[in-house]
Amino acid sequence: MAPPRLYLDWNATSPLHPAAREAVVRALDLFGNPNSVHGEGRAVRAAIERARRQIAALTGGEPAHVIFTSGATEAANMVLTPNFRMGRTPLAIGHLYYSAVEHPAVREGGRFPTEKKTEIPVTSAGLVDLAALEALLANHDKASGLPMVAIMLANNETGIVQPVCEAAKAVQAHGGLLVVDAVQAAGRLRLDINELGADFMIVSSHKIGGPKGAGAVISRGEVLMPRPLIHGGGQEKGHRSGTENSLAVIGFGAAAEAAVAEFDKRNETVSALRDRLEAGMRRAAPDIVIYGAAASRVSNTTFFTLPGLKAETGQIAFDLEGVALSAGSACSSGKVGESHVLVAMGRDPKLGALRISLGFATTEEEIDRAVAAFAKIAGRCRPAGEAA
Repeated sequence: MAPPRLYLDWNATSPLHPAAREAVVRALDLFGNPNSVHGEGRAVRAAIERARRQIAALTGGEPAHVIFTSGATEAANMVLTPNFRMGRTPLAIGHLYYSAVEHPAVREGGRFPTEKKTEIPVTSAGLVDLAALEALLANHDKASGLPMVAIMLANNETGIVQPVCEAAKAVQAHGGLLVVDAVQAAGRLRLDINELGADFMIVSSHKIGGPKGAGAVISRGEVLMPRPLIHGGGQEKGHRSGTENSLAVIGFGAAAEAAVAEFDKRNETVSALRDRLEAGMRRAAPDIVIYGAAASRVSNTTFFTLPGLKAETGQIAFDLEGVALSAGSACSSGKVGESHVLVAMGRDPKLGALRISLGFATTEEEIDRAVAAFAKIAGRCRPAGEAA
């Protein structure tokens, strides 16, 4: 009998955490509409509000400042808009500045037109160029409206942690707004929207062990808010209309609570497993290039290139060995193309790169099997003379 497959693509999506699964199963009996005033509706509303508190605890925000969406992509499209309001007064955002390594959901710029979007370069280490950001903000046309800056906390491909706190100081000094994509950081870094200096934070359910179909925007306050993306019945205090996806939201909350409770143990274990993986890969192929190895990274991510092995070939080879991993981001309809992250870092993207990402259920045995598969592929797939 063939050994079970190895799932090492947790940055793409996480298997359901047992606590989230249990919460969803229990919630199947909560059939009321959460916006109804009768008992059945109030029962669902209570469960959603508990989830709101759980997401707030994960992000360091206030429950009243958590807005549920269908996922991180909708959350990004909601908050990345030139149309804000300060209370009831319209407030213009004149330009969006986003880092060159952002997720496509942010790089697309939400509701900003092309001429109102500018990319912030990153250094060869994959970090936002703070001097370039300062120059862009200094030259911002204040007459057009406030500047908005979008910087992810942890990169989805490399795992590199961005200098968000330092960027926040520059943004605040120029009177701008800071949006932080914390999708890959949630559960892997301790989050506090206030300490980060973010005005808005984005998180996703299925990246932390919750169901797909739920995400959230967390705001630092309630006065300065984007105009709604989705209009209708005025749910989520009028910020996001539509009956809440109660099952996904409740599972999201349970996964968030588990991420907080298990944070230390989970990260200590995963960090050791990542180190074991990379040490084994280096023994098998000393010429391996691991991006961000010298930088601050989240504990679970290894993004690497093996000279002589194309990303497409490597991904297929690993799959045939029973190992699921990604060739960069898994959020582009299954396409394997040049990594915009490698391009932004000034690296040659022609070979591409592969990403292994671990999670709360990964074991030492799985890591050792992954290293063995890597050694086999490294020796078999590269042309003679290029193997280590």
